[in-house]
Order: sequence, then C-alpha cells, then structure tokens
Amino acid sequence: MRRKMLFKLDPPKVLVLGFGSIILLGSLLLSLPAATTDGKGLSLLDALFTATSATCVTGLVVVDTGDTFTQFGEIVILSMIQIGGLGFMSFATLLAFILGKRISLKERLIIQESLNNATVEGVVRLVKRILIFTAVIEIAGGILLSLRFAQDMAAGKAIYFGFFHAVSNFNNAGFDLMGEFRGLTAYADDPVINITLISLISLGGIGFIVMNELFEYKSTKRISLHSKMVLSVSGVLVLGGALLIFILEYNNPATLKPLSMAGKILGSFYQSVTPRTAGSNTLNIGDLTQTTLFLIIFLMFIGASPGSTGGGIKTTTFAILMGAVKAQIRGREDVTFFGRRMDYTIIYKSLTVTLIALFLIIFVTMVLTITEPGKDFLMLFFETVSAFATVGLSMGLTPELSPFGKILITFTMFAGRIGPMTLAFAVAKKRKEDHYRYPAGKVMIG
Repeated sequence: MRRKMLFKLDPPKVLVLGFGSIILLGSLLLSLPAATTDGKGLSLLDALFTATSATCVTGLVVVDTGDTFTQFGEIVILSMIQIGGLGFMSFATLLAFILGKRISLKERLIIQESLNNATVEGVVRLVKRILIFTAVIEIAGGILLSLRFAQDMAAGKAIYFGFFHAVSNFNNAGFDLMGEFRGLTAYADDPVINITLISLISLGGIGFIVMNELFEYKSTKRISLHSKMVLSVSGVLVLGGALLIFILEYNNPATLKPLSMAGKILGSFYQSVTPRTAGSNTLNIGDLTQTTLFLIIFLMFIGASPGSTGGGIKTTTFAILMGAVKAQIRGREDVTFFGRRMDYTIIYKSLTVTLIALFLIIFVTMVLTITEPGKDFLMLFFETVSAFATVGLSMGLTPELSPFGKILITFTMFAGRIGPMTLAFAVAKKRKEDHYRYPAGKVMIG
C-alpha cells in the first residue's frame, strides 16, 4: 500500500514528505528528557526548530548545542545533519544496497531530483560514489581535527569533537559543541582548524557531481561545462570575498585587528567560505562592520553549488544571470560560457529560482519586523537570508525569536533546503504542457 502511494507521488512531493518525516522524528527525539542535560527535553517548538535546522543543514540554534544537549541529543542532531546533508534518498539507496534490493525507475527519478542531476542515467553509481567520498572525507577531516583538539582536551573528547565538527562542516551544517554560542572563535588564528574546516566546507559545497568529475579527471581528461562554471564562480567568490573582508575588517578591534597577519588572512578566508552555507564562524558575526555584513548576505544568498550539501540560489544560477546581463549589455542574443550557449529554459529557470527566493526573503523579513518589534532591520534581514540559504550564521537574534518568529524561520529553512522550485512543484497542481502559443506581444522595458 505504501509503495503504491509512493509510486503515485511525483519526486518533488516525495522529497518534501521525506524531509518532513525526518524532521518530525527528530523533533520527537529531541523533546525526550534523555536529549537534554536538564532532563526535561526541549519544548516541542524548540525541538522542531532544532530538528529542522539540523536536517536542513542550517545551523541556526535557539539553544546552544554543546551546553544544552546530552551525548544522545548531540548524536540525534549529528544523524539528522548527515541524512539531511546527503539527502534521505542516498541513505534509502544505501539501505537497498545492504538488503540487495533493486532500485526502481521511480526511485531513480527521486534520486535525480534530490541530487539536482541533469539526467537519471548513472544516478545509482553516483550515489555509491557519494557515500564513498563522504566516508573518506569525513574520516580524514575527523582525524585531523581530533589530533588538534587533543592538545586542548582529553583524547576521548577530542575524537568526539573532531568527528562531530568534521561531519557538521562537510555537510555545511555549522553546528558546534564549543558552548556559550562562541562558535569557533577560540581558534580564529589556528591554521590546522581553519584549513581543515575550510577544506571540508569547500568540498561539501562544490557538489558531488563536480567532485566525481575531478576524481575521474585522470582517466577521462574531461571537465564538463557545469563543473567549469562551479569551480570558476566559487573561486572568484571565495577569493573576492576574502579580499574584501580583509580590507573591511583589518582595523576592526573586535575582529581582525588583534590577530597576527596569518590570523587575519585565515579569518578573512574562513568568513568568506562559511557564508557559502556552512554557518560555523571564527569571528563574532555581531562584531563585523555593516558593510561586511551586507557582503556576507550577498554571499549567503548565492550559496553553494547544485547537488551539494549547501543551499542558496546556487553558483550556477548566479553565473547564468550575470551572463544574461552581460549579453544584454553587449547586444547579444545568446548567453555563452566557455564556448557553449545556454538554452533559454535554463535562463528562465535561473530567473524563476532567484525571484522566488527574493520574494520569500522579502516577505519573511517584512513579517519579522512585525513579530519581532524593536529588533534591528539588518539583524532580521541577515537572519532570514541565513535561514533561506541554510547557512546558520546569526547576529545573535535566533535565541530571542518569538514563537511565531521561530515558526517562520523554521519554514524558511525547510523551503531553502528543499529548494524554492521543488517546493513550488510539490504544492502546485500537476503540470500540463500547453498545446498552443499566444501571438507575440511587445512592451517597453527599462
């Protein structure tokens, strides 16, 4: 019966229901007395918020993770981060492998939708690679972080901390166990922590399709147009963001000024990489200048790349829109990248994704100005973009949100992780193709 019901649902609906089910289960587990150190469990609203943040790999928290949760609660959060980051269909596929079950065409279509892959061909093989890549990268990152944390704490705790933060940052979640909402500010100029986490965040953010192509490059000697766009745009955003943050925060006594030159460079790069939906921070976000905060909002809105553990409108969407602007300014009809023309359907989709994202962010921010009276507008705007892009950076507003504000941000995180297009398709009526075209019309623009 359940299999028949699943078969009747299209992939977007399955993804929405799947993520929703994981969030509900996580909420129930986090509300148990065994999940919190005070033995009372979280309230249902706070449990729902935390479970959504973990499953949607965001990192916004209404209570400090390290101070509030027992090891059981932290493992529940870590499990939701892992499932949410890779996608529940990847874990369903892993279970099917273990049980020796065949992956049906319907399930392959759902996997394709969840990974944002262009074709259904080879998706099962890609999932196998994803699981292997994830295990290798998280284990390597966990070992490096454990060795560094062992200098500051007992070996057992260092290993636990090392692997927790490796999984959290590779999946671009941003949850940490440092306590007192400090984030990783104690390691702002530590090269091992910074370089390891920057590498984990970057690998999780470029997308598994790109990662797979880089892995196969030695034998194929080929990089697709998609991967070229992802790598080039990501490189420009990270380097450009780091340079601007270095300049803007260089003399800020609350952020970069007290650090050594190496610390300033590491801090600038980390704060440039983490808005790509990671959410962990080595500088206090609330102490950054307003100019830097606007820059981070811009980076958060773009986010990571398609098929990754991150959110945002995605690097390729941003690149296509910029390419369209460039083509219009130059008077050209075609939008081209690396000698290839973009199909108009891709341009329309990019525009649709961006406008839906903007409308959602504007609407949520406007409502928050009503539900959170007295709060700074920039703080509300920053929180909304962070939630939509599943980043998790905050200026300190999250714990102070009203109940309605928490519900609104919870929905925003969910919409951002599922994707505005997928969510729209899931709630819309079944799409039909038009079998006719209207006469062309002309209007003046600009």
